[in-house]
Amino acid sequence: MKMATLIENKPGDREELYTEYGLSIYIEVDGKKILFDTGQSGDFIDNAKDLGIDLKGLDYVIISHGHYDHSGGFERLIKEINPSINLYLGSGFFNKKYNLMESGEYEYVGNPFEEQFLSENNIQVKYINEDILNITENLIIFTNFNRNQEFENTNQNMYLKEDEEYKKDMFLEEVSLGIKTNRGLVVIVGCSHAGIVNILDTITERIDMNIYGVIGGLHLVRENDEKINKIIEYLKEKDIELIGACHCTGKQGETMLSQRLEGSFTDNNTGDILYIK
Repeated sequence: MKMATLIENKPGDREELYTEYGLSIYIEVDGKKILFDTGQSGDFIDNAKDLGIDLKGLDYVIISHGHYDHSGGFERLIKEINPSINLYLGSGFFNKKYNLMESGEYEYVGNPFEEQFLSENNIQVKYINEDILNITENLIIFTNFNRNQEFENTNQNMYLKEDEEYKKDMFLEEVSLGIKTNRGLVVIVGCSHAGIVNILDTITERIDMNIYGVIGGLHLVRENDEKINKIIEYLKEKDIELIGACHCTGKQGETMLSQRLEGSFTDNNTGDILYIK
């Protein structure tokens, strides 16, 4: 398996690449080419070109949830590259999403394109309702995560707008990707709004396979040290050998993970490429 982080918040060794608050990861496995999330602006496309990655040959695009920093580059991908893809979205992806600011005003942070864009461009889309969806022998999409860990309520300021009313966003559309490898399951997450412990617990309940690695955003950016330490203890207890936390994990979260998970934590910055056999 080859995995390249096409864009996220921080530069890696390739400082000429674009960075932004967002996430996009390219994966090759089973002879298939997969794009997981599309960043905020579409600059991941330029980064892919500089990294020698041909997005024209994509087979699947999976968008983890309906926030602009994960779906914002999709329109540019279709308009400029126009790959012949199958698109996977969680049900509720097009819900109107807002962030409650300190001023008391609601800021729109949802998906920047409408559902009509898909039909206008003949995009084949699968809305995921099932707990587990196998798209190849070794590629599995998970959703409908359990919320058993109350300490993982990470979305205090995030709301949906329905019928002119705002209600708490539970991110029921959030999906994660599991990739089977000889070392175990590698789980790719977007922002882990359901809670990373909830996500991993749910996956281990549904599939008889150890989790080897976790790549993506753990949404620890505004969390206190107590909560971060609980998550670190869980990752240690589960003996997860590869932690490529990035994006919304936040500076403090990444620092604590790297200090306490020395040997399993790896920097996962824009342009970084990882191979797993």
